[in-house]
Amino acid sequence: MRVRGVVLAGVLAAALAWPALAFAHDQPETNQSRWVMADWMMDAFFIFSGLALVVFLTAWKLGHFRDLDQAATIPLYVREEDYYTPDWALDEEEWR
Repeated sequence: MRVRGVVLAGVLAAALAWPALAFAHDQPETNQSRWVMADWMMDAFFIFSGLALVVFLTAWKLGHFRDLDQAATIPLYVREEDYYTPDWALDEEEWR
């Protein structure tokens, strides 16, 4: 049983160390390798924008965008104290 654990730990350590070997050498400079980052960025853009489009269309079809004009006017009726404007800015004598 102990031997099995040691072998499993060795295999696990080797599996975790194997990807690090890819960083041990310099990246080859070819005409195609210069575009690797651009290809990755374009792929990520299309994947995320496609997912965002699917989520938007799903929300639209489920009716989450109905009556937005009416929903936007509700917070305008709430009266709250102005915590952000200092008292000196409200003083009328300063503006004369």
